Amino acid sequence: MENNILGLHHITAIAGNAKRNYEFYTKVLGLRMVKKTVNFDDPGTYHFYFGDEKGTPGTILTFFPWEGIGQGRTGTGMATDIGYSVPKDSLAFWADRFKKFNIKHGEAAERFGEPYLSFRDPDGLNIDLIVSNNEDRRKPWETEGIKADVATKGFHSITLTLKNMKATAEILTDVLGYKLVKQEGNRYRFITDAIDHAAIVDILEQPGTAAGYNAAGTNHHIAFRVKDDNILMAYREKIAGSGLSITPKIDRDYFFSLYFREPGGVLFELATDNPGFTKDEPLNELGMHLKLPKQYESARAEIEKVLPSLS
Repeated sequence: MENNILGLHHITAIAGNAKRNYEFYTKVLGLRMVKKTVNFDDPGTYHFYFGDEKGTPGTILTFFPWEGIGQGRTGTGMATDIGYSVPKDSLAFWADRFKKFNIKHGEAAERFGEPYLSFRDPDGLNIDLIVSNNEDRRKPWETEGIKADVATKGFHSITLTLKNMKATAEILTDVLGYKLVKQEGNRYRFITDAIDHAAIVDILEQPGTAAGYNAAGTNHHIAFRVKDDNILMAYREKIAGSGLSITPKIDRDYFFSLYFREPGGVLFELATDNPGFTKDEPLNELGMHLKLPKQYESARAEIEKVLPSLS
């Protein structure tokens, strides 16, 4: 199983205000700030990583908070809805919490036999809290107001909204090892059996929907998990052999990555487990310090001046 895609590694989205983004995900949703760094291509912009205690693959939601970027638009050709796994009987807690913090949310509903609650973060990003049919044994990050019996455990699923699912489905099944297991209307559920969590990709086929526009409140890309560099590069050959253009291996400090755009337009990444987020700060201090890619360390003073305050 270790040679397969191990579900989702991380999901990266866009926000329009760093302080608001940081406060929502740590104080309202109760995630841990695992790493505070900067965008490799734009060091004047933060790159936040939120997850569980260790930043375990399958729990990591990351953001590029571009100040004042403006509102994006969800639509076809993008990942549109993030699913988080939550414990049984926790949705009422979350509905009350969202009311307390004035967070837009829907009513509890059911999809594929699983209860869920939809809400939007302050930028309008679509997120579902889902009670899985399968027991999720992952240990959540706890805060003073959010204990283990209600806390998010990591990703349940990601939804891709596409005009036509056929070519994307073939990449999921023939290249990445997923299987189509269920359908409800125009929603198709793909699952990998290589891991028992963060294992689901839903495709929502909407041929009449306009293309999405990437800005605040939208997902930038999704990353699939592989164990190490050797497996990463084996997948590079496989993906290139399928006729898709794919990047060389890129060192992202905490994992190694490849990027390619699947036929439906969604940017996919493959990311390794190694070396992990304790590479440059101890576990008990994760997310407390601004960590810079080595090429920017000499410019730390200048970078710190332009990054917005989080306090």
